[in-house]
Amino acid sequence: MPRDVTLLWGLRSPCAFACPHCYFGTIEEHKGNLPQQAGVLSHLSRADLTAPTLTAFARTLTGSPVERVIIAGGEPLDWPATLGIISLIKGAGCQVVIATNGIPLTRPHIVEQLLALGVDGVSVSLDSADADTNDTMRPSRSGRFGYHDVLAGISALLKARGDRPGPRVGIYTVVTRSRPQEITDVARLAADIGVDYYVPQPVSLPSDHQLFDALSHTPADVASVGAHLERLYADPHGLALPDPSYLQRFVAAISTQDSGHVPDCFGGARLYFVQPDGSLWDCPSDRRIAATAPEHQRTIRGGDARTLFAARPTCTNCSLFSRDCVNMWPLVLDMPRLLNTGVPR
Repeated sequence: MPRDVTLLWGLRSPCAFACPHCYFGTIEEHKGNLPQQAGVLSHLSRADLTAPTLTAFARTLTGSPVERVIIAGGEPLDWPATLGIISLIKGAGCQVVIATNGIPLTRPHIVEQLLALGVDGVSVSLDSADADTNDTMRPSRSGRFGYHDVLAGISALLKARGDRPGPRVGIYTVVTRSRPQEITDVARLAADIGVDYYVPQPVSLPSDHQLFDALSHTPADVASVGAHLERLYADPHGLALPDPSYLQRFVAAISTQDSGHVPDCFGGARLYFVQPDGSLWDCPSDRRIAATAPEHQRTIRGGDARTLFAARPTCTNCSLFSRDCVNMWPLVLDMPRLLNTGVPR
């Protein structure tokens, strides 16, 4: 059985940040009105699976088709049980990449454990090279943390890693329509602090989101975004980037908000998404999730990875393209490139 599945696994719902563009929504909009629709996430969810249930599933990854697990949240490293689950995943022979807001990396015991467990990659969210702008886009709920703490966490991990090959450390940036310059500005910052890889992503919001008009790109933004992407790929500052074809995918995605066709898509063939409540989806795209019939909805609760991913198409032709699709591409096709320790810094 080939090991070619990437699992994007959202372990926990809570997060200490209150990003208004978060795909979990905001606490303010969910207070007293917790979403009930399948696939809709909330930081206030009371349905997150327990540690024993998650541990039981993680134990089934041995001998399964799962090659790589992207641990996400909420903020996964704020939950002590995450480290034990990572240990099981690594013990199953899978690659592990942590998606984090970066604040837990300021805690020495977290960094020590990530190194000891042999985590392959740590992807840190940072949306601006300007401290005030970043902290407006990614505000701390308590007001105690922000841009400078994120950079301190990245630096602590890189220092502790020393000359070891891993984990590879990267920055992910959500690019909004008013700040295309972040594509190149954050790249320069990333290179200056010594990270290994960098992935700018187009913001992905449903059309009824209150910030859709303010943040989402329109076809009129293609020229400025495309220019910054071309500058980035012309001079990546020594950073590993997604394959150059990502530039065209990024630009094509922001050229329309309509659902489109994705030939030979890997969603449901090589990429799956697990929500904190255990719901298992063929793809993280909101359009794909919304189109999943109730009788086809699955869960990892009580499940076995050796059978859940056993029967898979080689690829799928999907008519539910969204900007989420662009954001998923590096998780599957580009991650080996981003984690390649042979890429010079």
